[in-house]
Amino acid sequence: MWGCLLVFLCFFRYSSRFSFLNKNLNLPLLSVPLLLGLMAKDYPGSPKIHQLESKRRRVTYILSVGGLCVLFYILGAWQNTTTPKFSANPNLSEKVECDPQSNALSSLSLEDDILDFEAHHKLSLDETMMAIEKFPACDLNFSEYTPCQDLTRGRKFERAMLVYRERHCPEKNELIQCLIPAPPKYKRPFKWPQSREYAWYDNIPHKELSIEKAIQNWIQVEGDRFRFPGGGTMFPRGADAYIDDINALISLTDGKIRTAIDTGCGVASWGAYLLNRDIITMSFAPRDTHEAQVQFALERGVTAMIGVMATQRLPYPARAFDMAHCSRCLIPWYDYDGLYLIEVDRVLRPGGYWILSGPPIHRKKHYRGWERTQEDLKKEQDTIEEVAKRLCWKKLTEKDDLAIWQKPINHVECIESRRIYKTPHICKNDNADAAWYKKMKACITPLPEVSSPDEAAGGELKGWPERAFAVPPRVSKGSIPALTSKKFEDDNMVWKERVTHYKNIIPALFQGQYRNVMDMNAYLGGFVAALMKYPVWVMNVVPANSDCDTLGVIYERGFIGTYHDWCEAFSTYPRTYDLIHATGVFSIYQDRCDITYILLEMDRILRPEGTVIIRDTVDVLTKVQSITDRMRWKSRTMDHESGPFNPEKILLAVKTYWTAEPST
Repeated sequence: MWGCLLVFLCFFRYSSRFSFLNKNLNLPLLSVPLLLGLMAKDYPGSPKIHQLESKRRRVTYILSVGGLCVLFYILGAWQNTTTPKFSANPNLSEKVECDPQSNALSSLSLEDDILDFEAHHKLSLDETMMAIEKFPACDLNFSEYTPCQDLTRGRKFERAMLVYRERHCPEKNELIQCLIPAPPKYKRPFKWPQSREYAWYDNIPHKELSIEKAIQNWIQVEGDRFRFPGGGTMFPRGADAYIDDINALISLTDGKIRTAIDTGCGVASWGAYLLNRDIITMSFAPRDTHEAQVQFALERGVTAMIGVMATQRLPYPARAFDMAHCSRCLIPWYDYDGLYLIEVDRVLRPGGYWILSGPPIHRKKHYRGWERTQEDLKKEQDTIEEVAKRLCWKKLTEKDDLAIWQKPINHVECIESRRIYKTPHICKNDNADAAWYKKMKACITPLPEVSSPDEAAGGELKGWPERAFAVPPRVSKGSIPALTSKKFEDDNMVWKERVTHYKNIIPALFQGQYRNVMDMNAYLGGFVAALMKYPVWVMNVVPANSDCDTLGVIYERGFIGTYHDWCEAFSTYPRTYDLIHATGVFSIYQDRCDITYILLEMDRILRPEGTVIIRDTVDVLTKVQSITDRMRWKSRTMDHESGPFNPEKILLAVKTYWTAEPST
């Protein structure tokens, strides 16, 4: 086609030069070469004849080139008539389509390859052995293994300020390459909201709490299951009644309080029942020496993670929580110049509340049960009151077992008060959001500057649920470089489309089969926002080494999350997440650490029959799948929701059900 077009253009260009011959002699254009030849014979040496000979050569050249073009066009057309041959693959039509009626990804034919991403080169002997070798199961005594909170390793560290209970991860030569087994009679947990009240005994075979906390109504054993009546040390009438008492002092139902943190959470009943009021709580407690309280919380489908207030900052950004809570959490708020209360101030939003129940509050009623004197308890409370005053907090109320303080909405008056209170001073040249292996500081985290004493530092937040999709202040004020309101809106649209796609390929995600979800690279929280109307909660993780720290944005939207480095184990027990989502995680970490251990960690924290969604480039997913093929996962690579031409692909995997043998 292009050859014919070229001939036409060239012919048109030169035909105009010989139009005078047509006009004057009334000859056909094709007779021009013949006429030029006759004129050359009749008038040798004439200048006009030289011109005509030159034009004749040009026409001859054009016709020759045109002939070649036509010849090659005919050859090309003849080649295209040959029918192309495709390899017979009956599943080609299934690249992006799945049975929408399927209740689980396992119903797909996972043994059939959809896309062939394998490198077709000769493997060395070592590579071949690695491709065949399967990961073995660990011994049963690893069933509750928490690598970075291992009790044996922790004993090597000092006990002062609970350093031994902080994160201490294994060295490279201590890492294990085996799959953490579930207990022999493990069952799929109850669906939410039934799971809030019940858990299978075989999944967490520990009865000690039902004996130790029997009076406080934490947990009861009923046949083959645990029942959680919702009690707590300071709320034996139940968490609901206790929350009603708080609501009588500060409003928990007007949408202004959305994110909360519960220090020393126990089995997280406070956070479990706050969900009835659309308040989501980050509950944390240390790895217990005798009981798995955080494991109980996660088994119930309640947000929780292993953590302790010791020497390191909590792994959350500044100005994250609307409310902080301590119910006999046994944290020495009055020690170390109020260091722990200063850390609470860092993570508390301007205008946020701190709630304390338990020692030393209401000491006249409880001092005998606490086995302390009233004088000792009064001294403790006076110290706490003094630290709170130096932090510029205002005590709102103290009634019965509850005392509530409020953080100021800005630091206009607090800066002035430094003339009176020399300590703690206001921090300088400090990244308040930096919280991954960062030491706590005995200085007040400064709030963003304001133009008037009535302005909320950092910007006003919308009430819930509007704040979930309103542009967060950290975005609208340009606090994060290169992140604009438009990018925020675009990200929401992208995740709305993706979750719609997930609804087609993983219907179980929207039918109550999953409860605990983790997003390993949450960015702006678009994934959790798109899941708002479904009965799930999401632990939004922002990689600690990320160039763009967006965890503060996620909290401003009314969601929760944590910083984490995926070259290390996560602070949770095995089998505590139903679904793990990973966008670009392996592209980020493939040059930083061995991705084998990241996948083994995902397997550790994933429940049997749980699902994994990994989004990444083809070459990265090829490496990932070569490892997952050695695990007890069934996986399938699918095209991006936009179609096969997008370089990003999706790896869907299901962890098969298997348990440890009773004899091991």
